[in-house]
Amino acid sequence: MPSTTSYTRRRLHPVPIRIMHWTNAIAMLLLIFSGWGIYNDEVIFGALHFPSWLTLGGGAEGYLLWHFFAMWILAINGVAYLSYGFWTGRFRRMLLPVRGPDIIAELRSVLALKLAHDDLTKYNPVQKLLYIGVIVVVVVQVVSGLVVWKPVQFSELATLFYDFQTARLVHFIGMALIVGFLLVHVALALLVPQTLVAMLKGGPLVEADDAKTSPSLASNTETATR
Repeated sequence: MPSTTSYTRRRLHPVPIRIMHWTNAIAMLLLIFSGWGIYNDEVIFGALHFPSWLTLGGGAEGYLLWHFFAMWILAINGVAYLSYGFWTGRFRRMLLPVRGPDIIAELRSVLALKLAHDDLTKYNPVQKLLYIGVIVVVVVQVVSGLVVWKPVQFSELATLFYDFQTARLVHFIGMALIVGFLLVHVALALLVPQTLVAMLKGGPLVEADDAKTSPSLASNTETATR
């Protein structure tokens, strides 16, 4: 009996990815603005203060409440996002491989203002590096944030950063990196608006991350899911 192949197709950004993406975005903004208020109460760099209109919480207690609220949202949503990405193979398909020469070539194109992004189904090397990088930074932020929050209870984790003050510094640097990523991310989305539309509506149909071939299924069956 001849083998038959089943092709399952779905949107580039399925509903779970879209929900988790926008949840992460909102949680990050809440963490940044409330975190700036917390920073102002105990600055690291004496000359650096954030204007009160850029902070969220209205005071020390409010800053902490908003920060912890957003922290748990980001942590829970982040675990779900990582689990989904690894389980379905999405990370493997979208973020790998990452090669140094490809990154250099893409950076040269960016510096030459060649921002064409005709194929939405594939990330360019710089995008891959940025997405992998921000995932790593968020993980470090969660760990350093726990140390800053409960330095005694999480003293074992504190040793990863040498001491409490270093953990604070790492947490601040991580925040700066995330802000930089968000600015670049938004700028590129505005320059290539179809990427923003794809994250809102799902984008084009692609082969599902978890699609499998099976001789028991009808030949060339194609289903489109949202």
